[in-house]
Amino acid sequence: MEDEVDRLVAAWRRERPDLDVEPLEVLSRVSRLARHLDRARRLAFSEHQLEPWEFDVLTSLRRAGAPYQLSPGQLLTQTLVTSGTMTNRIDRLAKKGLVERLPDPSDRRGVLVRLTSEGRDRADQALAGLLEQERAILAELSRDQRAELASLLRRLTAPFDNIPG
Repeated sequence: MEDEVDRLVAAWRRERPDLDVEPLEVLSRVSRLARHLDRARRLAFSEHQLEPWEFDVLTSLRRAGAPYQLSPGQLLTQTLVTSGTMTNRIDRLAKKGLVERLPDPSDRRGVLVRLTSEGRDRADQALAGLLEQERAILAELSRDQRAELASLLRRLTAPFDNIPG
């Protein structure tokens, strides 16, 4: 079975036989897959009236466990955005009734962001929809192939995920 990357690589080998284009065989596929995944995720989230960034914040709170709250700083760490961006996101989610701000009992100047029951329901439903989409994407692979692929991708991404700062 040939794909678009096979055609791209063949063209580069023809046009630039002096270059080793082997990395394209893996990373161009990863890049194309990322675009397909982004589309599938957007579709899954839109069915629950959520944007991808909203899903990220809501599911960060959901994964925290009861009472489903984190400080804005903890949300920054999990979602990799700036503090100004996070403040804006929290404001927008609070207006929709998906999160609420509460005083932090351990820091009089601090706040905690808590998932509302509607936010929790929306996060749970969107996650279920996302997993359905992702299972369909992986359907061509056996359980062993999925495990092997996950292991190989972990080896590639771990160095990026473990860079300080």
